[in-house]
Amino acid sequence: MARINLLPWRAERQKQRQQQFYVMLAVAVVGGLLAWFMVDSYYDMQIAGQQKRNQFLVGEIAKLDAEIAEIAELDEKKSRLLARKKVIEELQANRSQMVHLFDELVRTIPDGVILTSIKQDGEKLVLEGRTQSNARISTYMRNVEASQWMRAPELSIIEAKGEERGLPFVFTMSVTMTDPAAEAELAQQAAKEAGTDPAAAGTAEATGLQPLSPAGAPAPAAAPGSAPATAPASPAPASGAPATGNPQPPAATPAPAGGPAS
Repeated sequence: MARINLLPWRAERQKQRQQQFYVMLAVAVVGGLLAWFMVDSYYDMQIAGQQKRNQFLVGEIAKLDAEIAEIAELDEKKSRLLARKKVIEELQANRSQMVHLFDELVRTIPDGVILTSIKQDGEKLVLEGRTQSNARISTYMRNVEASQWMRAPELSIIEAKGEERGLPFVFTMSVTMTDPAAEAELAQQAAKEAGTDPAAAGTAEATGLQPLSPAGAPAPAAAPGSAPATAPASPAPASGAPATGNPQPPAATPAPAGGPAS
């Protein structure tokens, strides 16, 4: 017997297909949302990690900035300490120089000249004072030039103001301070670098003598008008030693007067 299906199977199949479509659509949406959530979470984690690293770097940079500031402060303190050390060393080295300098100032100033101001600028001294005449200041400059602790006097101003009787001229002079010990040490060092002995050179220059040759010292020249020098007699051989060469016969001993010759 034949079976005939009179139900609306096409509508049911279409309905099933629609249900399958909706299910697949829902699964796709859920899968997309899940994928979006996972990707978003991944990038959020990456961003959070980078932010943490940035914060760590910012903190380390702040620490380095603080250390750099501390190092700069230490460098400044070091420079100040080195400057103080240099000043102290210069004062220690120039302690005796200032004593000699003031002594030379007293020794070199002539009569008729007074100093009203002394200023120091490094190795330069600026002397201000009053004088009776130009000749007095010329004498003062010659005395300074002959001094061992001052040199190169330069007269910059001299004018007559007439404010004080007896000392009508006002002058300003600059001199350069020197240190004979330091100059001698530099000269010795230069002589050593040149390969000469400064002590021997100074002795030779002071005496004017030439070194002797190994063969012996040369005979001194005879003065004009004087008798020629006789050669020294050769020493007599010792008793018992054989004589060398042709000995001369002994001279006869004169006989005493009134007696026979011996």
